[in-house]
Amino acid sequence: MADWVRLFGEGEGPAVGEVAEVEAAGVVYCVANVEGRLAAMENVCPHRDAPLGQGTLEGEAVVCPWHAWCFSTVTGVAEPPERAQVRVFPVKVEGDEVLINLA
Repeated sequence: MADWVRLFGEGEGPAVGEVAEVEAAGVVYCVANVEGRLAAMENVCPHRDAPLGQGTLEGEAVVCPWHAWCFSTVTGVAEPPERAQVRVFPVKVEGDEVLINLA
């Protein structure tokens, strides 16, 4: 079952090519804007608990700010050789709000 909650108002999120930390339902998420497509994932890198939302975007991957692990915004899987994974959450625009599915 879907559990859609407000992430932010349309136009308030990260700009194209940017990554940001965004709080929803008391939890901070990493949100990336990949060529206009919004992607949300866990904000904690499994390597050393770095805040992914403070990283950068390289293509379709979020780059961890501490040790440069790259996580796919589609699958959440890190590029080899690491192969660690973070959870990716569905995002949608409804009216003038951007919602995240926490289910």
